[in-house]
Amino acid sequence: MTPVATPPDLRALTSLRFLAAAWVVLYTAWPHLAVGFTPVAVSKGYLGVEVFFVLSGFILSHVYLEAAGEKRYSHKGFLWARIARVYPLHLVTLFGMVGLGIAAGVAGLDVDASLTDWRSLPAQLTMTHAWGLAPSSAFNHPSWSISAEWFAYLTFPAFAFVAWRLRQFPAVAVVLAAVVGLGIWAVFERLAGFSLTEATFRWGALRIVPCFMLGCALYLVYRRGPIPFAGPVALLSGAAVIASASLGLWDPITVLFAGALILALGSLANDKAGVFASKAGVYLGEISYSIYMVCAPALLVSTNVAAKLVGADDKRFHVIVWLAVVAAIPVAAVATYHLVERPARKALRGWADKNRKASGATKAHTELA
Repeated sequence: MTPVATPPDLRALTSLRFLAAAWVVLYTAWPHLAVGFTPVAVSKGYLGVEVFFVLSGFILSHVYLEAAGEKRYSHKGFLWARIARVYPLHLVTLFGMVGLGIAAGVAGLDVDASLTDWRSLPAQLTMTHAWGLAPSSAFNHPSWSISAEWFAYLTFPAFAFVAWRLRQFPAVAVVLAAVVGLGIWAVFERLAGFSLTEATFRWGALRIVPCFMLGCALYLVYRRGPIPFAGPVALLSGAAVIASASLGLWDPITVLFAGALILALGSLANDKAGVFASKAGVYLGEISYSIYMVCAPALLVSTNVAAKLVGADDKRFHVIVWLAVVAAIPVAAVATYHLVERPARKALRGWADKNRKASGATKAHTELA
């Protein structure tokens, strides 16, 4: 897609994606569990999205930064690769929710009226529904973060421009990213009255900026060489993420700890990453995007079915039933990954490669003529 060499595979970071998705799923599904409390760490599960955002900045820098800095980078090719990665499943889950919303209305099931707010459809189709262009959080709500990612993809050359010029000063880059990010979070919270880490369809495009910026800066540290004592640092950082979320500390503090965890796991050699580099861990990471995107539709279906079966009108279930409800999410994700996400990505990239080769052949023929 773009003239860049494939960099080393950071398997531990692929597995981390699953943990981030699982945190979001737990946050989303917990209200359906018939218990009288919500652990603070669970209530902070929306920060799993921040983990994805930091990872995105780190991994895209890992793959594309050097090519961008050395002018060997095609932004058009980069964007097509990103579209191939996220758009097919977004489209399928979007229209899946449309179908479920219509079916629920016909069946007389109780669903949020905003589920089929048709005014939001154009922004959904263009992945701009987290840019303040959608009047409501309609259809597949979690997809707001894909819209935020799309904003970061479009502006990646700006992030790369700054990161490349700071490549010799990685510590400075990280400090600047942290200071600017904390400033954005603090100013937004003061002006909006709520944390930027809780923004979705109205301010999601801004929400990704400090995280993506942090990921790019952390990659510069990794680029100079994997950090020493990566294993212990990963353990301490992971514990810090759990502790800060459990104590309800200011959200950006948890995000910074998550950044340290990403840097440490990225610095682990695959043969030393343990379960994070296992086939099972990597596979779960590979289907994490599907897990995230099917979470809402799978819960919509499974909670309504379970409510009918056990007579729980409030859709709050005994832990055994709740576990069955939650289990429907990875099952659906496996199906969408193998039937939609992976084959569509392969087809779109193959189509682009075929066109690129055909264009190159035509150009060569013209020059020879």
